[in-house]
Order: sequence, then C-alpha cells, then structure tokens
Amino acid sequence: MASRYLQAIAAAVVATAMMSGCAAPAAPQSNGPASPTTTTAVTVPFSLFTHCGIYEAQVQGSFFTADQPLDDGHGNPPAGWGNPYQPGTIAVEGQRAVFHDDRGHTVTFHARPGATSFLRTCS
Repeated sequence: MASRYLQAIAAAVVATAMMSGCAAPAAPQSNGPASPTTTTAVTVPFSLFTHCGIYEAQVQGSFFTADQPLDDGHGNPPAGWGNPYQPGTIAVEGQRAVFHDDRGHTVTFHARPGATSFLRTCS
C-alpha cells in the first residue's frame, strides 16, 4: 500500500510539473498605440554647388532650399567657401537635409516637394 501511495504522489508531482511547463512566459500585451517609427539619417559624401552662392541643393533626386541662403552680396559664395563646389557630407532625414564640411560650415535645407528643377540658375 505504501508503494501505491508513493507512486500516486510521484505521478501527481510529474503531472503538476508537466502542467506548469517550462515555456517562457508570454510577451506582455498592450492595447496602446505602437511606438512611432523613427528613421536614421544616412550621411553621404556631397559636393555642394556654391558658384553663385548657396541657395539650393539637389540630393538623391529631390530639390532642397537653404533655410538661410549664403552669398557674398555679389553672386559668389561667402569667404571661406570653395568655388564652384565645397566638398563635405550631407544627411537627409525626411524633409530636411544638413550639409557639413571639414571647415566647420553647416547649411540646413528643407525639401521642395514636387520640384523638378532648381529655382535659380547660375551662369
């Protein structure tokens, strides 16, 4: 009888262990909104056209205008900028593009959705 009693206890222990399982707990569920998607800007080498001042840029097929156009007042780039181009990098994130170079220059541009050409042309 003691043997049957021990077998019953062992069976109960095994059944309890099997029912509790070893699976990882379920992932918590939330009925709240999903977190917003963020994108990381990719910085790429870029030669900024500066010949007639810094007004616009075309990046990856999209046209952008400078938030603060730069020139020397005579249709040239400001002092300290290369002419006709200034080498550097540009990062595009959404509607914004930011140019940086090794001289410490920074220019922020905003997209012109639907644009198919530059606003100004330079001779």
